[in-house]
Amino acid sequence: MTVVVRETKETTIRCEIVRGTGRGTIATGVAFLDHMLVTFARYSGLDVTVQATGDLSHHLIEDVAICVGAAIAATLPATAARYGDRTIPMDDALVHCALDLGGRAYYRGPIPSSLYDHWMRSFSEHARATLHLRVLRGRDRHHVVEAAFKALGLAVRDAFVESGAVFSTKGGVALRVETDG
Repeated sequence: MTVVVRETKETTIRCEIVRGTGRGTIATGVAFLDHMLVTFARYSGLDVTVQATGDLSHHLIEDVAICVGAAIAATLPATAARYGDRTIPMDDALVHCALDLGGRAYYRGPIPSSLYDHWMRSFSEHARATLHLRVLRGRDRHHVVEAAFKALGLAVRDAFVESGAVFSTKGGVALRVETDG
């Protein structure tokens, strides 16, 4: 189990992720964010618990993404497949997600909601993931954003599959930071 806690003057976030059955227990006070996180949990196959409070939706959504991303990075097995690639149709929407959880943060979108596009960018940075989202079709923003979370969840599910070996030509990568203080 991985627990990430983030506290600022603006927000208090607690995120817990464990490999499980796809159960989402979410309470952020932002109904659509709760819906997207339950969707992400279901499609990723991870049990995700998020409790969050904050002053503004923007701060809350961003800080939740930071915590979920950090928890994903910390939960990823060393011998995971790393890669996931899924395309999801949802009514008028068709969204493609390509993902590499290999330790390099890069995001390319956008999706048609500045708040949830920012969620994806913040998630990518803190999951240390390369994340490409392409909206192939879609007029209804709700459907496009939800299809993006479903595609991301399934891509994460694929990336978490145990490969039995470190899935990189570099082998294992270690980074140590030392300070005097």
